[in-house]
Amino acid sequence: MGHERIKSTMIDSPSYSGTGSASGDDTHTLFGQTMGSVAATAGFFALGGYVGRNLSYGWAFVGFIAAFVCLIGMRFAARQSGAASVGLLFAVGLLLGLAMSPTLVYYASVNPQALWQAGGATALFIAGCGAAGYATRRDLSGVARASFWALLGLIMFGVVMIFVSIPGGALTYSILGLVIFAGLTMSDFQRLRRTQGIDSAPLMAASIFLDALNVFQFFLQIFSRNND
Repeated sequence: MGHERIKSTMIDSPSYSGTGSASGDDTHTLFGQTMGSVAATAGFFALGGYVGRNLSYGWAFVGFIAAFVCLIGMRFAARQSGAASVGLLFAVGLLLGLAMSPTLVYYASVNPQALWQAGGATALFIAGCGAAGYATRRDLSGVARASFWALLGLIMFGVVMIFVSIPGGALTYSILGLVIFAGLTMSDFQRLRRTQGIDSAPLMAASIFLDALNVFQFFLQIFSRNND
């Protein structure tokens, strides 16, 4: 867990070059295609989780690495072929599902309630933050930059916790992560409203899917603690 938490800067950077004022029709079309791609990627994630239910944690790590390579490849594929970019997006979902399958199987066996609670909370969280970011007229580029650097700081905090026992550290880590990804999710949805060009839909979908996946992991940690 956690290897996907550094969202590729080529996808998630606040300085992503595809932003501007898009027409209403283009915005609605882009929104529909992006969210449809997010839903399809989530489906591939679920498929990967099922197919990889017997995988070891070693193979799961390989899945994280392969997914990260696909994320990088999407940036280059988007310039050449929209179909290739969509294919890589679905591969990301499948590979991350394979990578997280041992963790999902573990929680399904010892604390299935936490999985359902985390899934429901994630849907509400993304819907709420996404709606706020999509609707606001305030420029959230500053929030995006601050959230990105805060994410790097959170990752460093996570590394420290590997070697140092901090009372309440895991809960603090999860809560801070939710705050950070609230900012990232709002800024991603604002970029979705402002982005020009339907070809950017796979990149936007990848960013939003990673937002949701990370939020799901944070909620999973919180609810698993509450149900212990």
